[in-house]
Amino acid sequence: MSEWHRKAGSASRAGFDVAIGPREAGWEHAGLYVVTLAAGESRPIIGREFEWLVLPLSGQVRVECDGKLVFLFGREGPFAGPTDFAYVPVHSSFTLHSTDGARIALPHAKASEPLPFRRIPAEETVIELRGAGHCSRQVNNFGTPSVLNAESIIACEVLTPAGNWSSYPPHKHDEHHEDRESVLEEIYYFEMRAEGDAAGSAHAFGYQRVYGTRDRPINVMAEVHSGDVVLVPRGWHGPSMAPPGYDMYYLNVMAGPAARREMLIRDDPDHAWVRKMWASQKVDSRLPFGGPH
Repeated sequence: MSEWHRKAGSASRAGFDVAIGPREAGWEHAGLYVVTLAAGESRPIIGREFEWLVLPLSGQVRVECDGKLVFLFGREGPFAGPTDFAYVPVHSSFTLHSTDGARIALPHAKASEPLPFRRIPAEETVIELRGAGHCSRQVNNFGTPSVLNAESIIACEVLTPAGNWSSYPPHKHDEHHEDRESVLEEIYYFEMRAEGDAAGSAHAFGYQRVYGTRDRPINVMAEVHSGDVVLVPRGWHGPSMAPPGYDMYYLNVMAGPAARREMLIRDDPDHAWVRKMWASQKVDSRLPFGGPH
């Protein structure tokens, strides 16, 4: 395990399955907590200098902030389709309440401008079927700049059917090039599932690749399982590989130093040509997960 691959449980702390802020990641802007609440349990969160998203991975949750309360209907699990979620402004403390139990992701990023606390319905998520053939994947754009009004945080969900590659061609966003590439730290949080009639001993897994340049090296080739995190401080990242038999989900959380909130990526020029193949291929018929939208 490298410093950039945090296996399930290795990034936990009391009360949190994952607790990675900028300090734990070794960078400046982006963070992610994941919390599991038992039936009837509550969890207070001190927001500090971050804006937050409250994203149910499974189950329902109530979010209380500054005397206001929103109810999130949630979902059965991350492969069941988009979910409603909440936006919590910077310098706000909030509390999560669960009636029947829930697992909740809490992406966050440094911010300074307090925007309204609010619930965003699942219907506002823009579902994109990206790529084709064995590069087919589903992107749930719930926290991207064109969809969500926020100051700095960028977030989306990517679902990759078994046997496919996503986050491909490999790309990066670690240098500023006007209108071509933005500087963003990025977190991948994974959940995996077996498809079909898997044996009871089946242990779903996938792979994540990150590699750098001669001037800015990084080298990650990680076998990932549910609950794993891969941090991308720099370099080309991808592919994310879902082996035959195992569907892959990952939550991407991004933030950076630029005054303008945008997600601009640059493909590895050695592999960018792969996109041209998609024009003659069909999108994987297993998509979208969670039924038509």
